[in-house]
Amino acid sequence: MRVLGPNCLGVSNTGCGLNATFAKENPITGDIAMISQSGALLTAILDWAKAERIGFSKVVSLGNKSDISEIDLLDALKDDEQTKVICAYMEGINRGREFINTAAIVSKKKPIIAIKSGVTDAGARAVSSHTGTLAGSNQAFDSAFRQSGVIRADSVEDLFDYAVGFAYQPLPLGRNVAILTNAGGPGIMATDACEEHGVPLASFEHETVDALRAVLPAAAGVYNPIDVLGDAKPDRYRTAMQIALNDANVNAMIVILTPQAMTDIDETARTIVEVSHAFPEKLIYACFMGRADVASGVKILTDNKIPNYYYPERAVATLAAVLHYIEYLNQPPQTYEVFKARKATVKDIFEDAGRHGRRNLPDIQASQVADAYGIRIARSILAHDVDEAVRVSKYFGFPLVLKIASPDILHKSDVGGIAVAIKDEAELENSYNQIIANVTRFMPQAGIWGVSVQEMIFGARETIIGVNRDPQFGHLILFGLGGIYVEVLKDVAFRIAPVSKQEAKKMVQEIRAYALLRGVRGQPGADIDAIVATILKISQLVTDFPQIIEMDINPFMVLNKGQGGVAADVRITIGE
Repeated sequence: MRVLGPNCLGVSNTGCGLNATFAKENPITGDIAMISQSGALLTAILDWAKAERIGFSKVVSLGNKSDISEIDLLDALKDDEQTKVICAYMEGINRGREFINTAAIVSKKKPIIAIKSGVTDAGARAVSSHTGTLAGSNQAFDSAFRQSGVIRADSVEDLFDYAVGFAYQPLPLGRNVAILTNAGGPGIMATDACEEHGVPLASFEHETVDALRAVLPAAAGVYNPIDVLGDAKPDRYRTAMQIALNDANVNAMIVILTPQAMTDIDETARTIVEVSHAFPEKLIYACFMGRADVASGVKILTDNKIPNYYYPERAVATLAAVLHYIEYLNQPPQTYEVFKARKATVKDIFEDAGRHGRRNLPDIQASQVADAYGIRIARSILAHDVDEAVRVSKYFGFPLVLKIASPDILHKSDVGGIAVAIKDEAELENSYNQIIANVTRFMPQAGIWGVSVQEMIFGARETIIGVNRDPQFGHLILFGLGGIYVEVLKDVAFRIAPVSKQEAKKMVQEIRAYALLRGVRGQPGADIDAIVATILKISQLVTDFPQIIEMDINPFMVLNKGQGGVAADVRITIGE
């Protein structure tokens, strides 16, 4: 026997008339399945949906999930013929990797739209006390949704904007949208929103422009957006819609109406419905702006499966979500590379750390772990005294970097344990002694092995590749600008391991500084392939050794294209 709850509202199936809930009324019958961890929120959603005339196929309240979870429901709804779209309100997920795998399969068959609460520290604490579920980080959920094709909504309003947009209209065959409006201002608002969301405006064929110019008033706008002017009657809407939708470059249309004295709202709504039926392969959203005056027209649209959005930005945001979903459906199968690695070396290092009770690996061992997985490490030699450091410097040549070698010091710069760009022997001797003095003063209990003498890398861009183990989804891999920039700019991208080659490339391309890595103003581009390969090697490392809690390569020095990259500093923390 399967158990739903406890601490839940129950379950409703409108297809067979089942209402095993203590909600006040039955939901309206529709194509949307709704899953929610919060029963109280679900009752409010049902009341709101009734006012908006939004119907449901299934409504399920999960509560504390002692048995049945969102994973079970996604799997069950995958083949449910009454459900076109799955919506979910989530507070936490217990089996993160299983969720990603299941959602990735279900998303290929029908859209999943989710809203996740508890994204702030305060919210996360509230989630833990409310459902007994340990909330994961916002970045982990964002990455999990992205990698499994789940569309993330930021609010309940967004959730149902997207839901009706998917449920009521077909997926367009392309990305280009035409905007038709009877008012210039809303048309500009929609255009701006398209630019913001990356939704391309359709470029009309010359024949389309000429046809529009022939039938519209001289003052009308015949390019995109099409402005049919404020005195437009339904026949003008019909003609302009038909001409634009006949253009092969137009895959979707947003029809905007503002209620003016001469506007026939209801008949215009019927016209939009009729034209939509004549172009079943093209997505059409309506934007009847206002509330009271347009209410009857909106009812006509909604009853005939034309989504209406009261503001242009909401219509465009929904279209953007649809286009992102199409990209997910069309992406090629993910490929996962496997690199040669010396696993036995890493295992011995971790066992040695365990015997000595160390959670934070010393620099030397952390570098050996990275090297075992084929990650190029900056050359360094441990000097036990200043005389040995001078001898080592002759091997590398100047300038050099000095770093304290201690199993007890995690952040060397915080205790004055690092010196860079050392030019000669005199400066080396002074820096070596100063580092030892600093560490002795700030951390007198720390064990000191000596000072590492390291080559200095030139002509490279500083990046960071890191790992943090999320309690729900596992290892979360980070990439971004490194060095001092990572904390200030926070220009980073995340994915959950294991990471495919395609996702690793997307991580690099997502950061705002990607243009700097590609090369600007005549500068040579950085070795992007070396970054991707290193991300994949780290993904393989943490998958092989789940006891890794945190790992940072900061900075990972990326050389010019074809020259690779070098890990200048490696930090690893392990647990059970």
